[in-house]
Amino acid sequence: MSETTTPSAPTARQAGASRLSWLFAAIETRSIDYIPAAERHGSLASQFTFWLSVNLHITAIITGSLAVILGGDVFWSLIGLLVGQLLGGAVMALHGAQGPQLGLPQMISSRVQFGVYGAIIPIVPVCLMYVGFTASGAVLAGQAVGQLLPVSDGAGIGIFCCLVLVVALFGYRVIHGVGRISSIVSIAAFAYLFFRLLANQNIAALLADRHFSLPHFLLVVSLSASWQIAFGPAVADYSRYLPRTTSPLRTFLAVGAGTVIGAQLPMAFGVFAAALARTRFEHHEVAYVVGLASSGSLAALLFFCIAFGKITVTSLNTYGSFMSLATIVGGLQRRRRITVLHRFLYVFAMVGASALLALAGRHSFLQSFQVFILFLLAVFTPWSAINLVDYYFFTRSRYDVPALADPDGRYGRWNKAGIMIYLIGILIQVPFLSTTLYTGPMVARLGGADISWILGLIVPGGLYYVVGRISHGPIPASLILPDDTGAAVDRGDLDDERSVNNCRVHCVIPAKHLEA
Repeated sequence: MSETTTPSAPTARQAGASRLSWLFAAIETRSIDYIPAAERHGSLASQFTFWLSVNLHITAIITGSLAVILGGDVFWSLIGLLVGQLLGGAVMALHGAQGPQLGLPQMISSRVQFGVYGAIIPIVPVCLMYVGFTASGAVLAGQAVGQLLPVSDGAGIGIFCCLVLVVALFGYRVIHGVGRISSIVSIAAFAYLFFRLLANQNIAALLADRHFSLPHFLLVVSLSASWQIAFGPAVADYSRYLPRTTSPLRTFLAVGAGTVIGAQLPMAFGVFAAALARTRFEHHEVAYVVGLASSGSLAALLFFCIAFGKITVTSLNTYGSFMSLATIVGGLQRRRRITVLHRFLYVFAMVGASALLALAGRHSFLQSFQVFILFLLAVFTPWSAINLVDYYFFTRSRYDVPALADPDGRYGRWNKAGIMIYLIGILIQVPFLSTTLYTGPMVARLGGADISWILGLIVPGGLYYVVGRISHGPIPASLILPDDTGAAVDRGDLDDERSVNNCRVHCVIPAKHLEA
């Protein structure tokens, strides 16, 4: 008679190993490589909530407050911010619509316009931008963490950066999940804050006190436009996992609506807070916002909301810095993929640099941040214009994906025309810039108005279109995929089995599917 044996319970070591393997499995494995069909997921609703949560935080409040702190009234500040949101949000959402069609992160697609090595030129300031935004977020969140625990602001910055490191390391799914939770928390928090701020206030009198100034109005438009355009280098990173059948127009609307509404709400709050509180708000932003709470427990809850609200956007910035650094290294080493170890090293390096910057500059945050966000327009508007003109007027998603990692391939090492137009786009803005560090000679002739960012969009975009019509490089008839993705076969995009057998070097997506 045979004996039956029952499986023994797993040992503590086996259970620990199982949990550890699950933990490593949760880390995103994709980075700068193409996202095949089998891994595509998500919905347009997730794009809306994500970009809503990315904008609903304390830094947006401070950006809005600058409109009043720099001398504006409430009415025209609100209008100017909204105009900037719509203009900058449209540019940003056009980048977002590229994600599902290409299945690639945003900055690697710049190799089409600048060359495999040439793309490093606009990517370097992108890395600096992400480090700066991560540092600014750590300063404000660190103050909230410091009050919540309580610890010093420096310790709060360190704790917050550790949380961001973990979220960014796990990547796309975790960042989107945190964003969904953050959108709910932030909406509830802002509803309460608006009620507390505006209760028993004469809002009609605030709106009636108007003194329009064109230079100041354009400055306010620049503040919110730069806020939105600064997302351009990252936005496709968060839509690239959507199925290729996702409508580009609907992607544009979902991303655009989320980012415009998400940014306008806290910036409007900042306008009202600065107008009502004046010196009590300036340089004491976190303390003032939390001071609106009616009890100690609510104050602690607001500190938590401020810190939690910054996790999504700061993780986005850290994730973007990792992707940009991986794009630089991948281009130099001809890599299409990044290992988990390198992923950790890149994320750790970027978070570490941001933490050091936050600790060094936390006492002069507001003035430094104002200069920083206005500087971004001069650097990113030419890149944005070139990328969008090339994508929507010439290539229309017909990219040679394997060639993006080959300096000797279709896109070459340096695209001299794209690089020169990019540099012209930056230089054309210099005479029209107006910042606390530098004011161009044309600013006074325009009554103090800063129109540099408008020229930074129109001039390089127009030049690239003209040059592209004359001598654009070869464009493939269809989207060409690397042969190791299996994407075309998985998705059924190849016409028949004979096409699959002919796909020896790379897989091709027929043009009829690109237009779907």
